[in-house]
Amino acid sequence: MPRRGDRQRSFPPAGREADEPASRVGIRVVHAKDRTGRECRIQLDPAEFACSTLAGELADEWVDHIEAVTARDSTATYYRQGIRSFCRAVDDQLGADAAAASLASSRPRLGPILLDWERRLPSGSRPGSTRPAVIASALRGLIVLRAQHGRRPVDDNLLSIMHAPSTVEWGRTDELDEFSRAEKTSMIRAAWSDIHALEERLRHGWDRSSRGVHPDEPADWLVTDNLLRGLADRSITPEEIPQHLPPFHDWPTGLREQIPYPATAGTLRGAKQALVRRLLALLYPRSIDLHPFRVLMIAATGHTAEEITALTTGDVEFTEDGARLRLTKNRAKRARTHVFTDRPRLEVSNILRRLLTVTEHARLLAGDMQQRLFTAVGLTSAFQLSAGLWSSQGPNSFRAWLDAAGIKVCGTTDIRRLRKSTKVEKAIAFGGRVADIANDHHEETFRRHYAQGTTLRILSGDVIATAQQHWFDTALTGPTVLTTKGMGNLSATTEQLDALGLTAEEAEHLRQGTLDMGLTQCRDPFDSPYSRPGTLCAVAPLRCLECRNAWVLPDNLPQLVLFADHLDRLRRRMLPEHFAALWGQSYVNLTAALAERTDEELALARRQIGDGASLHLPLRATVEFDL
Repeated sequence: MPRRGDRQRSFPPAGREADEPASRVGIRVVHAKDRTGRECRIQLDPAEFACSTLAGELADEWVDHIEAVTARDSTATYYRQGIRSFCRAVDDQLGADAAAASLASSRPRLGPILLDWERRLPSGSRPGSTRPAVIASALRGLIVLRAQHGRRPVDDNLLSIMHAPSTVEWGRTDELDEFSRAEKTSMIRAAWSDIHALEERLRHGWDRSSRGVHPDEPADWLVTDNLLRGLADRSITPEEIPQHLPPFHDWPTGLREQIPYPATAGTLRGAKQALVRRLLALLYPRSIDLHPFRVLMIAATGHTAEEITALTTGDVEFTEDGARLRLTKNRAKRARTHVFTDRPRLEVSNILRRLLTVTEHARLLAGDMQQRLFTAVGLTSAFQLSAGLWSSQGPNSFRAWLDAAGIKVCGTTDIRRLRKSTKVEKAIAFGGRVADIANDHHEETFRRHYAQGTTLRILSGDVIATAQQHWFDTALTGPTVLTTKGMGNLSATTEQLDALGLTAEEAEHLRQGTLDMGLTQCRDPFDSPYSRPGTLCAVAPLRCLECRNAWVLPDNLPQLVLFADHLDRLRRRMLPEHFAALWGQSYVNLTAALAERTDEELALARRQIGDGASLHLPLRATVEFDL
């Protein structure tokens, strides 16, 4: 049962009633938020297609559905892609008849066109891609939603196809392998180095801004400290700086030094953009500057990049030896609070305090009411200031940070591989107990995804090999069988007894029968591998034939024959797999021990049984339990 606060749910805003007929015309528009929280405008024009009636019907359902579930922009885009792709297929196949196509009409028939469209979808994507199935499922979902509406009819033939499974198979993507330990170590080392450099850069920038003055005179606009002062106290905007700059050859050395490339490498506009970006970078963190914090937080907590970058100041509470974080998973609509204890070089509290410090001015500039920790400042191509949630795309990608840090990795440069590395380390620490490792995942999810890395495959192979060796040793390490001729070795010299692994006292006890456990003799009943040292063996005599302490002497032969008959009766009454699990090893060892006896010895044992010898087993061995 979920605890309070574990689950979040977004309820749709109050709007028109569900049974109100759609009356939209023209371009359909939905508004959805992207990963940064910014609202995006996504539109679809049914007039783009010859089957405009069909496109309008699907677009109406698209608008209603996105508004009802408050979906993200990526989800809304997938639905729009499905509508556009299907409508293009209808136009191509129906030609002049496409204008009459409608979900409510049986003519022209849309069912065969839909099935053919689904059949062709995978050809437009790479092998194994899940995109075709997602698009087909989205389109089918819109048609089903329309059918559930009382005043929006759907053709019965088309609806019957909707009730059948989709013909597009869900692709399977290759599982990401974890980063090697050396790669992870180099990332952590580079992250700390970049954080130190960022802190020094921002400290230097704000120190210079405190020495500057407001640029009132034209000459003041050519002094770096003055420009930093104006940007820091917001008395000037980035758009004003290019307007007051002369041609590049008139720039003083102080401004030229801020350009990261030679003046001949670009235009004057490019040089001005580079200058303003550099000035802003001296005061505020850029998106690429926040990668080290994300790397360290994922390595320290083992949680997803989505949860880490969504942290706000209200989600962080510092403790004496760590931090308490409220982590939110948007996809699962779940929020949980976790406590993290500081570890050497991965102190969660230290990382967060430094992140709060370097983003303090950026968060004030952004005016974000949620006070997101991962807030960066950038510059648009129009010299407009951009302050808000950081971006990890394009020039600010994880790959770009790795290249800038000089880190070479094998395989895909995906931040999820770092979380997988942390999961692998946890798997090693917990000894492979999936229930403990899975943590915020279902166990089956962990098996399908995180348990497929190279390291865990190697460890799994070692575990399997160790288990096989254990059972192999168990199969070989059984009782010692002595024939009538071999009984003379019990009276032999010390060297011969050492070869048997016996002391003179143990050999004498075996000869006298004082260590008879029923089926076999025992070297030391108080040193059993199945019980704690110093306690009497708890499994004798039922497991004597699987014990390394057992000695099978000629006098034990009648009991062995009776026990063989007992196991044969159990074998006929039990399922094969059940018998093998309970008595399989004993049966194999017993068969091998009897095979070493001569026919005369077995006949003598049968005569002793006929004279009244009975099987010496405890009462529990003859009682059946219905489990």
